[in-house]
Amino acid sequence: MNRQTFDAARMARALELARRGEGYVEPNPMVGCVIVRRDEVVGEGYHQRFGGLHAEREALQSAGDAARGATMYVTLEPCCHHGKTPPCTEAIVAAGIARVVVARRDPFPNVDGGGIRALSEAGIEVEVGTCEGEASALDAPYLRLVETGRPWVIAKWAMTLDGKIATHAGDSQWISNESSRAIVHQLRGRVDAILVGSSTARADDPLLTARPAGPRTATRIVLDSHASLSLDSQLVKTTAETPVLVVTGGAATADRTQALTDAGCEVLKIEAKSREAQLQALLTELGHRRMTNILVEGGGTLLGSLHDAKLIDEVHIFVAPKLVGGAHAPAPIAGTGFATMKEAVRMRDATVERLEDDIYVVARLEGEDTPLMSADRR
Repeated sequence: MNRQTFDAARMARALELARRGEGYVEPNPMVGCVIVRRDEVVGEGYHQRFGGLHAEREALQSAGDAARGATMYVTLEPCCHHGKTPPCTEAIVAAGIARVVVARRDPFPNVDGGGIRALSEAGIEVEVGTCEGEASALDAPYLRLVETGRPWVIAKWAMTLDGKIATHAGDSQWISNESSRAIVHQLRGRVDAILVGSSTARADDPLLTARPAGPRTATRIVLDSHASLSLDSQLVKTTAETPVLVVTGGAATADRTQALTDAGCEVLKIEAKSREAQLQALLTELGHRRMTNILVEGGGTLLGSLHDAKLIDEVHIFVAPKLVGGAHAPAPIAGTGFATMKEAVRMRDATVERLEDDIYVVARLEGEDTPLMSADRR
């Protein structure tokens, strides 16, 4: 095995370790680290929780004295600044690591090449770029937040084989099976917010919580221009346990917004000239709150607006072997849409899984700045 192949294999293991932090470390990136000496792994670690030790320090603790003269493989550039933990570069230098292989640079302003430079200036051999594509895909939500100031938008829907998310009468429970719904709860348990439109909130009266609970508690967001969310809804009745954010527009009356506020909801007024501008402003606000992943659960009008604005990054689609028909039965994505097939957005690196009788499709939307997806996106 040549050195390039060996390095790639060790970095693949570091990426595997990094994935374990999903849902626990945000808004930090998922990072994994492997330390090798004389072709043997002597230490491993990953960033396990926000505010906890970084992957490099976990791996160095695991390796102990065996780290001296060894090679470190890390999925993201080591930090060189004081944050919730001291700089990892200092620990790497002090441990006597001889060579560091980095998958990709960290664009976070306090790092952004500084970690690589600090290690090089300390006389450590540094190589950058091994499995860079895989590392970028793993931490795509983090990179989106750091580079654009907005969270990663995940669209989710369940539909029949003929592409309907409800019957013409509005009935939608249940399209997908229990296995599919269990995965939805896993998704809810690792994101920072769950977003629905006012029509979905009114028609389905959803709870929008993860059951069982996951590593994160998502803020439930309703895009509701008129502040029409019922005070008797499950969302409002459970604000004491799980936060609810109602996003209104200029049409919302003071009485309605005050009633929701008194009931425990946070009301955020965003007046904009268009739905796209309102969504852009909302995502910017959520980015300011350091939210990394947002799950959008519909309905079709909201998903259509996001699609028209090219704001969806990833899709999770559950297809049930059912036909309901109906010219007026809703489809997953409404909005304006495109006039020609040449304009259609293609999916990248899609995965397809059978969940009993349902089909589960996960993909990222094609775009110049969308990293290819790693294997497991649940």
